[in-house]
Amino acid sequence: MPDGDSAAPVRTGPAPTPTFMDTSELDLTGRLAVVTGAGRGIGRAVAVELARAGARLALVARSADQLAEVRDELAAAGAVAEAYSADLADIATVAELGARIERDLGPAGVLINNAGVVGPIGPTDRLSVADVEQSFRVNAIAPMLLTAAFLESMRKAGWGRIVNVSTGVVAHPTALARGNTYVAAKSALEAHSLNLAAELAGTGVTVSVYRPGRVDTAMQGWIRDQDPDTVGGGLVERFAEWHRSGELITPAHSARALVSRLGDTETGRILDVADAA
Repeated sequence: MPDGDSAAPVRTGPAPTPTFMDTSELDLTGRLAVVTGAGRGIGRAVAVELARAGARLALVARSADQLAEVRDELAAAGAVAEAYSADLADIATVAELGARIERDLGPAGVLINNAGVVGPIGPTDRLSVADVEQSFRVNAIAPMLLTAAFLESMRKAGWGRIVNVSTGVVAHPTALARGNTYVAAKSALEAHSLNLAAELAGTGVTVSVYRPGRVDTAMQGWIRDQDPDTVGGGLVERFAEWHRSGELITPAHSARALVSRLGDTETGRILDVADAA
């Protein structure tokens, strides 16, 4: 998932705790929210926050076991949630998924495209066609197709919230050298988001990009565990130092900052966890 943001200039010391609007004031009662990458990390935390705001949940991820845990956790708290295990790299699956969710649960009002893959990281001349395709399918094409599947219902309702979770490294592409496919795919996702926001202006459907910050998730751990000779020793050490020094924020902090902005009516925004207010 895109829940281990690798952006930008290195700072030292504990990460500042983001501030955000009180999500208890956000009322999504009865609205269906679709969250991809909902089995762990930011996606799971976003689902919890949306449930607190009264939304019904369609949880999407590849791991059926992780999804079942999240669904059961939400159900125990009184929320309505259904799990949809799907590989978002499979375009045929993605093309059918939106229609399946709406058949089961009705029209969607909120879509959080959070699922993503950071790998492979390594020299660009060693990438395979499959590597490049995998990254673009999960990080860019799947969000585009899922969004298209829900647009008609959102337009008819005159209300919708689409948030595409990206990474701060798009603003600082050189910060993740050897992560060419990830940086390129997330850059494409942001361009798609802003273009779609312009297309939908005045419809009541907003489209935003969200850069989640440096979050303590499996993605961060995966990068720390990589072979320094392949991904670059400086990258591994930088991620390890963030972990050691307390640079990383929790998924719950980042999720709360995201969900707190869903009440806004402005569209075409690039939101950063550090800017939440």
